[in-house]
Amino acid sequence: MNSDQPDFHLSTADRRRFSVALKKLLPIDSIIDDADRLVVYESDALNAHREIPWIVVLPDSISQVQEIMKLCSEYQVPVVARGAGTGLSGGAMPSSDGIVLGLAKFNSILAIDRDNLTARVEPGVTNLAVSDHVRPLGLYYAPDPSSQIACTIGGNIAENAGGVHCLKYGLTVHNVLQLKVVTPSGELITIGSTALDSSGYDLLATMIGSEGMLGVVVEVTVKLLPIPQTAKLVMAAFKSVVEAGDAVSAIISRGIIPAGLEMMDRMATKAVEEFVQVGYPLDAAAVLLCEVDGGVDEVDGHTEILTELLQKQGAYRVRVAQDEQERQELWRGRKSAFSAVGRISPDYLCMDGTIPRHRLGQVLEEISDLAESYRLQVANVFHAGDGNLHPLILYDANKADELRRAMQLGAEILELCVARGGTITGEHGVGIEKIDQMCVQFTDAEIAQFHQLKASFDPQGILNPGKAVPTLSRCREFSHRPVRNGAATS
Repeated sequence: MNSDQPDFHLSTADRRRFSVALKKLLPIDSIIDDADRLVVYESDALNAHREIPWIVVLPDSISQVQEIMKLCSEYQVPVVARGAGTGLSGGAMPSSDGIVLGLAKFNSILAIDRDNLTARVEPGVTNLAVSDHVRPLGLYYAPDPSSQIACTIGGNIAENAGGVHCLKYGLTVHNVLQLKVVTPSGELITIGSTALDSSGYDLLATMIGSEGMLGVVVEVTVKLLPIPQTAKLVMAAFKSVVEAGDAVSAIISRGIIPAGLEMMDRMATKAVEEFVQVGYPLDAAAVLLCEVDGGVDEVDGHTEILTELLQKQGAYRVRVAQDEQERQELWRGRKSAFSAVGRISPDYLCMDGTIPRHRLGQVLEEISDLAESYRLQVANVFHAGDGNLHPLILYDANKADELRRAMQLGAEILELCVARGGTITGEHGVGIEKIDQMCVQFTDAEIAQFHQLKASFDPQGILNPGKAVPTLSRCREFSHRPVRNGAATS
């Protein structure tokens, strides 16, 4: 169990009374409490951290969520809200003394406002389902994480997810207008507005990215965008990661904001090409995918500029997708990167940090040096346009000590990001995985402010306890635990 988690242990009598009360609120088939079925909920996609929950509940109405939260508040039972469980930071790992509040039944698209370009949806709806639903109207929902076929809007809100097109169209926080949220005490509140602006404090931005620690989202109003008239994808191959990194900076400096600007290193490219076979060059040290969209004349002009610029920056091969099928195939390769790496390694950790764009090449070389010191391999896939790195650390959990070394390498990579002017997360959240690195990025005073904010929404601390924000005592302990050459010292 996470050492930051408060003690919520109930007496045997209180556990019995809580269970009886819960069964009065929900149908019996909406409550899971047998060991075999609870295992499904022991972790999110980061299965290095696991905990079997006490109970899982699957409500299907807002009123049921309200009653569940009232009951949990009364008995001080911790609650972890869960969408599809695709998160990568351990943010949905449950408590053995608490419940998982699964929102899988909240999967309806409630209304589409074509005039105002909005959709009102439940949190269990997937990103891709929204875009598929409104495509006949010539519209789409912009955030497109690699897991968009499975990840839910609610989970995206918890982690402020982005995707390959977030450079131009923004993260989840830039594409959500309004939330309906159930508080820890069971009240239903509305945050944000469908208008262009709302008065008061910007609680919407506070809620998005809060990792389920402030409230339970039960309804979401998202922005929709018109499907661009056309789009073109340019693939460029480089002999060095430094050249590719410099090319990214050159593109942005030229005044072009691509819809997507992605990079893969040699190991990632090789894994992807063996998996999907779309024509990625296997001899490249780094491959860039750069997409521009908009009107036909604008896209044609930007594509010509990009082709010339990439060649000047050292690309030895530049390929422009000739049609929509080829464009989709090249993107399919990039979005299959995590799956592809899973084919060449028994296990891997997917890290998530950000750095300034102009340091891409430098940081990739430093990651390579770190990986060598830990005797591990790293495949790098990232949103190059906004400096969001996704180093995939390959390891075998069946080999002694490899998981420990992989986790320590991941921690050093995140701390490297901070040292180079970046952050420990771009879109995957902090969860459990990065909680120690919060002590590196933030001061004691800043962390104390986070705790005060948490307490203002959740004074009992029952929502997703022990995640994202470390205690000050944990930070002080961490600061006296240096890591040298892949081995922690006491």
